[in-house]
Amino acid sequence: MTIAAAAALRVSQLEHAYGPRTVLEGVELQLSAGRTLALVGPSGSGKSTLLHLCAGLLTVRRGRIDNGFARTAMLFQQPHLLPWKTALANVALGLKARAMPRAQRESAARTMGHAMGLDDVALAQFPAQLSGGMQSRVALARALVLEPDLLLLDEPFSALDIGLKGQMHRLLLAEQARRPLAVLMITHDVMEAVTLADSVLVMAGTPAGVRWRLDLALPATERSDEWIYRQTARLLAQPVVRAAFDLPAPPATPASRRQTSRPAASPRNPARCRTRDRIPSRRPPPHLRAALPPSRTAAAARPQPAPL
Repeated sequence: MTIAAAAALRVSQLEHAYGPRTVLEGVELQLSAGRTLALVGPSGSGKSTLLHLCAGLLTVRRGRIDNGFARTAMLFQQPHLLPWKTALANVALGLKARAMPRAQRESAARTMGHAMGLDDVALAQFPAQLSGGMQSRVALARALVLEPDLLLLDEPFSALDIGLKGQMHRLLLAEQARRPLAVLMITHDVMEAVTLADSVLVMAGTPAGVRWRLDLALPATERSDEWIYRQTARLLAQPVVRAAFDLPAPPATPASRRQTSRPAASPRNPARCRTRDRIPSRRPPPHLRAALPPSRTAAAARPQPAPL
């Protein structure tokens, strides 16, 4: 096993408070290389706080966060591009901070921009000249060009329409297929979490903690729309999850009302079986079989022809 494959992010008994108000309590999670972990939950459930703690943007005061990844990058909800720099210069910004020579960093930024669907014309434009979807591509390219081992996503695709969001999902999955990139993401979109993640953690409560976990065995690249809809419905059917999002209880279907009004049929309790489901016996009752000789018992067990 390589060092990169053995790296992991571990959070143990994490708590955090803003003044006297505790917002996180008892949070535990682990994320290994090449895996995606999604945090979902209502607004105010501490998702962003947890992500910022993992990024080192907030100080851990109680509990422990062990980040075994060598390089970490973060993608925010807004692209946060520098308006006075071209798209290419924005992509290369992190490489410039690493003191990489200009020709080398521009070449790497151009290659990553092309991988994100940005042609040379788009890379030469300024952010104000780009659409929202193109700006999101620039921001993703700026993060991925650093070759991070851990990518933190703070709802970067929430403002995109369904088509652009799907394109960004495919670009992210293609990068994960190329190398063991670990992703910790937060989102309000449960279906997005089921689309991308290997595990989904539902956060809720005051103070917030992990209330439910859904592990998805099928690789993200093999998931069909039907499979995603099914798993999303499965997650939202859990009472704990519905309570976390303050969703009403699902209405009872006619079939479920019939089931709740009548006990389930059981072979051991014929009274609970429907009449048409019973199979009449041709054998004499036990008290009569005991009174008959063996030959008469066998004869009585056989159907008798009707008299002429």
